[in-house]
Amino acid sequence: MTDSSYRAWGIALALAGVVSFSFRPILIKLAYGYVTDPVTLIALRMVFSLPFFVAMALWLRRDSARTALTRGDWWSVLFLGFLGYYLASFLDFLGLQYISAGVGRLVLFLYPTITVLLSALFLGKRVNARELVALIVSYTGLALVLAHAFGGDNRNLLLGALLVLGSAVCYAVYLVSSSQVVQRIGSIRFTAYATSVASVLCIAQFLLLRPLSALDLPPQVYGLAAAMGVLCTVLPVFMTSEALKRIGANQVAIIGAAGPVTTIFFGWVGLEESMTLVQIAGAVLVLAGVLLVTINQPKAHVRPLPVPRPGGPRRPQ
Repeated sequence: MTDSSYRAWGIALALAGVVSFSFRPILIKLAYGYVTDPVTLIALRMVFSLPFFVAMALWLRRDSARTALTRGDWWSVLFLGFLGYYLASFLDFLGLQYISAGVGRLVLFLYPTITVLLSALFLGKRVNARELVALIVSYTGLALVLAHAFGGDNRNLLLGALLVLGSAVCYAVYLVSSSQVVQRIGSIRFTAYATSVASVLCIAQFLLLRPLSALDLPPQVYGLAAAMGVLCTVLPVFMTSEALKRIGANQVAIIGAAGPVTTIFFGWVGLEESMTLVQIAGAVLVLAGVLLVTINQPKAHVRPLPVPRPGGPRRPQ
């Protein structure tokens, strides 16, 4: 394979991952037309995605050259799987009960700017002028997107936005905290393990909080849940991982900016969602601010956030 075709496949995979992931909020909103229970819905999504992640984890365990995970590594995977995939996803599902798919995707897309704030607050990383401008631009745009909520048009919009913002915060903490673990055990293996943990947690949550009779749902719900689990969870995870290897994080970030735009378009076509001119202007500002943070940033050594390790001190590698 030539260098040009190798890169072209990387771009295609990144685009496909963005489109697949962006379609998930649309499917969630469609499923809410049949069942307004996020506990059941997220459990069904994970039922369909879990076999793929477990299969990948088992496949990777066959490689005898890979370093075995220590007890501390397993605690890190459990904590980060809970935070980055279970809690972040659950808050996103909760928030989408109250806000449109497009607005929800825009709020979630703020996670790179939240990462900057977390690094400044907890790691002592200085915010440079470019990042400060990006923060001001992004959150000014978010204020414009949510402006009509203060006028009483949608009393639940702020609640939904705060829930999705909580999802973005969880994902940002997960990204900052996971860097050392990912480097140590490998990105694909870490993703397979962490998503398996999250899937089990979502299913266990359903079994604890809901009767099995809650699964008596129309076939359309199962079809939407299967699409969420496979097309909008499993595929984008691995497509984005391969794209990162082929074209790098910077190019993936540029392509990723199309995510909120894609969701807004799908929401307009499939859900008849609309945005005012002021909200569209705010969306442009959010995208511009996030791109300022994520593109062409100078590399710096950043100490990751500490991850709880109840397993005790690490054994030497």
